[in-house]
Amino acid sequence: MKILGIESSCDETACAIVEDGKNIISNVVATQIPFHQVYKGVVPEIASRKHAEWILPVVRQALREAELSLGDIDAIAATNRPGLMGSLLVGLTFGKTLAWATGKPFLAVNHMLGHMYAAHLVNDIQYPYIGLLVSGGHSIIAKVNSFDDLEVLGTTIDDSVGEAFDKVSKFYGLGYPGGAVIDRIAKDGDPKSFSFPIAKLDKGDDGEHRYDVSFSGLKTAVIHQADMFLKKGYEKTDANICAAFQETACRTLITRLFRAVEDTGIRTVVAGGGVAANSRLRALLAERTDINCIFPPLKLCGDNGAMIAGVAYQFLKRGDRSPLDTTACARIPQFKRGLANLEHFGRR
Repeated sequence: MKILGIESSCDETACAIVEDGKNIISNVVATQIPFHQVYKGVVPEIASRKHAEWILPVVRQALREAELSLGDIDAIAATNRPGLMGSLLVGLTFGKTLAWATGKPFLAVNHMLGHMYAAHLVNDIQYPYIGLLVSGGHSIIAKVNSFDDLEVLGTTIDDSVGEAFDKVSKFYGLGYPGGAVIDRIAKDGDPKSFSFPIAKLDKGDDGEHRYDVSFSGLKTAVIHQADMFLKKGYEKTDANICAAFQETACRTLITRLFRAVEDTGIRTVVAGGGVAANSRLRALLAERTDINCIFPPLKLCGDNGAMIAGVAYQFLKRGDRSPLDTTACARIPQFKRGLANLEHFGRR
């Protein structure tokens, strides 16, 4: 069963064709980075206009690289949430129209389920596992029971980790996108040069925020108070700032992640999202030889159509379809921490 998946939730126009939820036949991603670099961040109006300009040639290229026609496709899928509203509507409308015109089944896919599924495209992974979803918009720790059943244990109470990377990079004029730039510059710095703080969110004995993270304070410390945290004997260089910031951000994530592993007894961790490409995060997780840590390939960490097609296959196999009046949604409540989830582990 071949599914054509479209992804346009932010600034990547992407289309892929995946067979049986695993075999990636083609995977085309048109990046808008050069158009947003001058602004040091994504401009929603530019993003949606570029999607409208590129969506047709990108879909055509995916079909051409797969050496298939629309008649060979069994279903059409597109991201419908969460993301930038204008960007989402371009891909979703195109996908629905294509499905209607060809008489194919249509499936609307949650973008974050796609990121969580990305590692499944190249690995055989058994449920349940602990999922780490880290991107420009989300920082989530969840118990993943199936491809569409995520029990959120912890999330950010303010900024996402990806946003913190972008804002720090923007302030110091390092470049865009911030995550990749800081990861590269940090290799020449010393992570011990600054003692940036890790937010402590635990409340009393009930552990209300046991798995939650916060990056607002870290972002403020790095941008406005770096001199306060500079250690004696070190210089305040871009490389040192990047190395120390990256180290603190990654350790913030893994301390909460490892709590979830210990509390649930689940020893498999699967990461997804753009920040899952971070080399320091991968290295820190690899140090835990008692845990099976699985990452997607770098090309599947960012936004792509293959992860959307993969999730859509699972829905289709179950007999699900999405109506053609399905609309887009910029934000969703699904990935807010549920206190009932914590009760399951005796933490509340």
